[in-house]
Amino acid sequence: MMTDPASLDAVRISLGPGFQSVLPVIMALIMFTVALSLRVEDFIALKGRPLQFLGAAATQILVLPLATLLLVMVVNPPPSIALGMIVVACCPGGSMSNFFTHMARGDTALSVSLTATSSLLAALATPVSILFWSGLYAPTDALLDTLEVDALPFIVQTTIILAIPLAAGMALAHYRREFARRLRRPMSWLAMALLVLIIVSSLAGNADILALGALTVMPMVILHNAMALALGYLTGWALRFDARGRRAMTIEIGIQNAGLGLVILLGALGGLGGAAAIIALWGVWHLLTGLTLASAFRLNDHWRNKKIAGGTP
Repeated sequence: MMTDPASLDAVRISLGPGFQSVLPVIMALIMFTVALSLRVEDFIALKGRPLQFLGAAATQILVLPLATLLLVMVVNPPPSIALGMIVVACCPGGSMSNFFTHMARGDTALSVSLTATSSLLAALATPVSILFWSGLYAPTDALLDTLEVDALPFIVQTTIILAIPLAAGMALAHYRREFARRLRRPMSWLAMALLVLIIVSSLAGNADILALGALTVMPMVILHNAMALALGYLTGWALRFDARGRRAMTIEIGIQNAGLGLVILLGALGGLGGAAAIIALWGVWHLLTGLTLASAFRLNDHWRNKKIAGGTP
């Protein structure tokens, strides 16, 4: 069993020809499912408070990857782990953020608008961002060179795979809204089932990655996610959002579409062991932090209301 986290850089997760050919389909299916829930009304926050919203969107799309790059430079993890952190930061927001924001009694309209915007831009922004931010950190830049990742084919291929199902899903949601609504749930379950199958298959022959990840990769996941949550809250405060808006910003920046990141990694970035471990563990951890934060916000409201009620003559 491996004991050195740097040895994860040498691990390549291979799914075999059958699974490998299915990855683009799963990537497209994820984006199609996301697009089924995108509506014009989802962008209401942009119309009502454009400057605040643009600042919030820029935080998710630009500032989070930048902050991740700075964190990587300070902590200096092995290159494959650093690449996984950058990939996660470059992914669009996760749909679970809307659920957790609603549960936390945050600004759900803001959360939905941010998720919709980052998902809409993901077709081009995600592959470009991954290469751009990875290229600014010498170890990950060198790692991509060893993988022989050609920038233009990577961007074009990933953009096509993401953009076509995104456009198809949005068109279906617009012109056949009721059908899209009925299709959304089974498609979501199908995408989730295929993603779980890929995760299980990819890690089944690499039990040492999981064992090592519990000791060395998990602390990086926790640190990175904590930074993202703090960034969301501080940005919400700096942009002068109210308490509900700050809750939405905290959760939205801290919840990413890690499933999409894992599929991109396995399909186009060599299936690096450290990066796969980071992204897979992030996908579990951010759900725990989202649930914990939402519960804490609700508990805070409960005690505040109780205190107010107790002080009422």
